[in-house]
This record gives sequence, structure tokens and C-alpha cells, in this order.
Amino acid sequence: MSHYYKFDPNLESDIKEIFYDYRGEKLKFLTDAGVFSKDRVDFGTNVLLNAITDEDLINKKIIDVGCGYGVIGLCVAKRYPTSVVDLVDVNLRALELTNINKESNKIENARIYESNAYSSVVDKYDLIITNPPIRAGKDVVWNIVIGGYEFLNSGGAIYVVIQKKQGAPSLIKEMNSIYKEVLIVEKKNGYNIIKGVK
Repeated sequence: MSHYYKFDPNLESDIKEIFYDYRGEKLKFLTDAGVFSKDRVDFGTNVLLNAITDEDLINKKIIDVGCGYGVIGLCVAKRYPTSVVDLVDVNLRALELTNINKESNKIENARIYESNAYSSVVDKYDLIITNPPIRAGKDVVWNIVIGGYEFLNSGGAIYVVIQKKQGAPSLIKEMNSIYKEVLIVEKKNGYNIIKGVK
């Protein structure tokens, strides 16, 4: 069985086109088999995107970790053109789609590259945004969320979406041991949007 958080070049293609309105910007995305939430922008991503404040998004250096076909990073880049947004994923099919979606939505301020969490990341950021691949396991999720601390500028923040039943309480506890401030900024239908500030 193929998993969206791994790259499977043998997976048969099933291209779809979906649309998403983010704070007045209408974006079109191509999706495919083998990527997360290929039929629609998933509920957690929608809650996450709409929970992040303008203040955290304007004139910032931002990274979307585990970007999939690019929804979070490209929406932010399109809506906030004075920010610079990097998008990384380990799934090559997802990255190919992200590049296509960047071009079709005429986005200039986004960079896309392959990275297993932060393995290829060298910069520091004002903001990390992630809808982590829960099915990849706790170690992967914690590596993205806890490991993100060293890739943040002082005063920078990470936003993560995770369901309560998928380990939000233990993740919050661990975040509290490293981040200066940890807040639950939104709760909806079991989803928690957690913000950690360095």
C-alpha cells in the first residue's frame, strides 16, 4: 500500500483539479493519487490556515513543512506577497504538483524543494506552518514540531494542526518544555491549532 508521506513512483496517476478561496484569493490546485487529501482541502488544513493571524504572515520568512501539493504555503504566498515562503516535502509527486500549482496561480514569492522534515533546510524562519503526516508516526510528527525550534528566529513561531485523539495533549506538553510560549489558538471538531513561540 502506498502512503502519501512516501514517494511511490509506481502509483497510477489520477489527476484532479480543486479550488480553494483563502481570504479573498481564489486558488486552483492540481492533485493526484499518492498525495494527502487529493479530493479537497482537508478540514484541518482549512482550520489551520484561517487561525493564523495577519501579523504572523505579513513581511515574514515562512516555511511550510510537509507541504503536499502546496495548499498552505501557496495560499500564504499568494495572499501575502511581501513574505517569502518555502515549501518542502519528501514526496516527489507532491513537489511536482506544488511546482505546477505555483505556476498556475502566478506565485512569485515561493521556493519549493525536497526535504525530509528539515534534512535539507539551512535557513531560519519567522514562521513554520505544518499539517504534519500523522500516519507517519509520532517520531516524524515530533521531529517536525519540536525539531522546528532550531529553525526559528528568536520570537518566531510554529503553527501546527493536530487532533486531540492523535496526540495533541502529549505534543503540547513536549512543546511546553522547549518553546517559550505555547497556545491553543483554535479548537474545532476535535482539531487543535497550536502555536509555539521561540
